[in-house]
Amino acid sequence: MTPKTVRYYWNTDDADWADFHRFLFLYKILFFFTFNLEYNFIQKQKIGENPPNLRHPRSNSITHLYCHILSRRLKLSPLSQQKNRISHTMPMPHHKFFAQNLLETQPETRLMSAKFGKLYIGIPKETTLQENRVPLVPSSVAVLTGRGHRVVVESMAGIKSNYTDHDFSEAGAEIAYSREKVFAAQVLLKIAPPNLEEIDLMHPHQIIISPLQVPTVTEEYLNRLRQKRVTALAMEYIKDEPGYFPIVRIMSEIAGQCAILTAAELLSSDNEGVGVLLGGISGVPPAKVVILGGGVVAEFATRTAMGLGAEVRIFDNNIHKLMRLQTQLGRQLYTSALNPVQLEEQLRTADVAIGAIHSGAGRTPLIVREETVAKMKQGSVIIDVSIDQGGCFETSQLTSHDKPTFRKYDVIHYCVPNIPSRVPRTASNAVSNILTSILLRCEDAGNMDRLLGNNPGLMNGIYVCKGSLTNKYLSQHFNIKYTHIELLFTRNS
Repeated sequence: MTPKTVRYYWNTDDADWADFHRFLFLYKILFFFTFNLEYNFIQKQKIGENPPNLRHPRSNSITHLYCHILSRRLKLSPLSQQKNRISHTMPMPHHKFFAQNLLETQPETRLMSAKFGKLYIGIPKETTLQENRVPLVPSSVAVLTGRGHRVVVESMAGIKSNYTDHDFSEAGAEIAYSREKVFAAQVLLKIAPPNLEEIDLMHPHQIIISPLQVPTVTEEYLNRLRQKRVTALAMEYIKDEPGYFPIVRIMSEIAGQCAILTAAELLSSDNEGVGVLLGGISGVPPAKVVILGGGVVAEFATRTAMGLGAEVRIFDNNIHKLMRLQTQLGRQLYTSALNPVQLEEQLRTADVAIGAIHSGAGRTPLIVREETVAKMKQGSVIIDVSIDQGGCFETSQLTSHDKPTFRKYDVIHYCVPNIPSRVPRTASNAVSNILTSILLRCEDAGNMDRLLGNNPGLMNGIYVCKGSLTNKYLSQHFNIKYTHIELLFTRNS
């Protein structure tokens, strides 16, 4: 007599899905074992050893036995015990399961990124150092607000860059007439370092992205930021993926061109200069320009000076930079390592000297001593582009756009830290492009803290983080305890 077939059902209320998958695995083994048994039985039927039109007498009994054992282990029960719970069960007949479920075309799915938090971005109006730039322009604001981020701009913040409140409002920004509303933002963008009054408006866990400008930093400034427990990033120390400084580079392109144009103006008699034309004319030799550094400032300063017809000398200890510079300009140049003897000889006869050395973490090294400056020509001009990191001339002192120059040893010094602010609209667009790309990367990271913790280039720009000083140079200079930034993010992760 053939045993009665019992159909088992999966009880979803009494077992979990892990047991369900284990049941499927064992059921597959049972299926292939029974199939092999039936196949051998049929082969014997073909050669006449077994009666025709019959199944193997043990196939159903084996199936029933295995299912009975599994039902006790995995809380399966026959249909007869599930009459009152049919709506809570999922039928699983063994002879149709694989064909109906495993072999059907499955719906296509795709991995979706985690939902990111919307940023609250504040842009205050700059009031110090005669700053004319704005960190985000209306076109970038439109991109951010279009992605769901909130941007609050203080009234008249972009007026010096020729961007009105109406321009920002049309791009989707909120115009705030209260500084408190702007400083309540999660991310604060500034194109000039915050002053002490602005630090008082900050709140814990806020992220501030602004220049650092080492010469203006004081111990009180750092202590105030630490007490507020904010995360402060210096624009000039932020790196991109290849390891370059994107904001420094783009500002250096502007500063290099502006430095030569400014020097040409300071040499004219209208600005109490000696009345020398930078490029010279037929029969009159051109002015001599000495550039310290072989980076981006030097490249664009050299392009501009050569375009005006000046004679250029370039000094840098990195020979690779000097080679690259000649390749970029496509001609042989007077280049030299920073040999003190040769440098002093060239500076004595120079009409213009430009300091274009950048430091990756702290203060720019002093290259030209005061004694050398005293030997320069009367009426010559020094443009110290690296003054925002301390300057590379010992006689350099921080100046502003209101009073950009001073004389020492009858040498005109121009030491304005924000030279690109002379062309604020161009400079604002350049900075805005870089900051917008950084803010948009927050979508992939999930939030700003995770973006900073997973990006070594951004971490390099952090100098204060949640009450700790993370810049080694500032720690040594002000004798404040130094904490490595990676330790903080490991602790907070």
